[in-house]
Amino acid sequence: MSDKSFLDWPFFEDHHRVLAATLDAWATEHMAELTAQEHDDLDGTCVKLVQALGAAGFAGYAVPASGGGHLEKLDVRSLCIIRETLARHNALADFAFAMQGLGSGPISLFGSAQQQSAYLEAVAAGRKMSAFALSEPNAGSDVAAMECRATQDGDHWVLNGCKTWISNAGIADFYTVFARTDDSGGAKGISCFIVEAGTPGFDVTERIDLVAPHPLGTLEFNDCRISDVQRVGDEGRGFGIAMATLDVFRSTVAAAALGMARRALDETLEYTASRDIFGGKLDDLQLVQAKIGEMALGVDASALLVYRAAWTKDCAADRVTREAAMAKYHATETAQQVIDTAVQLHGGKGVTKGYIVESLYRDIRALRIYEGASEVQTTIIARQTRLNHEAR
Repeated sequence: MSDKSFLDWPFFEDHHRVLAATLDAWATEHMAELTAQEHDDLDGTCVKLVQALGAAGFAGYAVPASGGGHLEKLDVRSLCIIRETLARHNALADFAFAMQGLGSGPISLFGSAQQQSAYLEAVAAGRKMSAFALSEPNAGSDVAAMECRATQDGDHWVLNGCKTWISNAGIADFYTVFARTDDSGGAKGISCFIVEAGTPGFDVTERIDLVAPHPLGTLEFNDCRISDVQRVGDEGRGFGIAMATLDVFRSTVAAAALGMARRALDETLEYTASRDIFGGKLDDLQLVQAKIGEMALGVDASALLVYRAAWTKDCAADRVTREAAMAKYHATETAQQVIDTAVQLHGGKGVTKGYIVESLYRDIRALRIYEGASEVQTTIIARQTRLNHEAR
């Protein structure tokens, strides 16, 4: 059983503790059945997970009350608790929940009342799946290099271009798509649009297989025509919309990594306590104890950074660019180290398909890349630290 003492930290309120306990109990009861076919039917499993999370009420934390959610605004502590708990149980379940929040995030933060009613209530209920279409073949970490274009034609926009590495590609009901609407260059002149699956001129042209399978693919827009009412926020403010959305959800990536690290530590504690070696147990060896100590230290340090960032966003500041970058960088890098140690201490079983630590080893790797690679996070941390210093 994972250490729950962190929930006693002053970052949390009682409703957060209730959420953690309720979700953990639900996942313990339902997760095995919901994910039994994840290797044979990836898309179908994701759909089932979203529907189940909606029916159980947990997807209601992915949107604000104005869109049918449980809380007045997106509560990052709740989002982090949910992602940490789900990731500890099953990485695909965490992914399914995360995309409900990230894909609809621009609408939650900047959408009109009409847009929120049309999309967010269905997201909260698990009836619609969302996707966040920002990255392009030549514009990943460098969002300002975006080439996908939207040209205004009366009260419509015509989209042309390509998006790739898009989660939920092919199974999402709608996509929040970022495209360049003027030639200002750089971060200027980008706008955000809602594009529904099945819109003429919009196709999913490729599915991308990853080391840890997720529904991921490439989108193509060829004279894809959408109404101006599908534009989210003001024209030309898309970069700010994207960054504000990531500012909310980047800390939750760190929380997912934390959940995976906790699971790896749990599995290691159980295995080393039962594994016979040299007339004793594996955890009698001082070298093993040192490794476990380092794992535990990394887990707690990550938790402190994750929930500091989440609390700051919820209670103290509109933007947490520096805090979220620190949490994302430290938690994902540390989780990779913790899980690698777990694999090593499990010996041959650690690299055997079907063992938890083997799947965790594959699951964790992508988290160090998406929503800003570790190298990008260190750059953000340095820049924000310099700005804070100059402001003093």
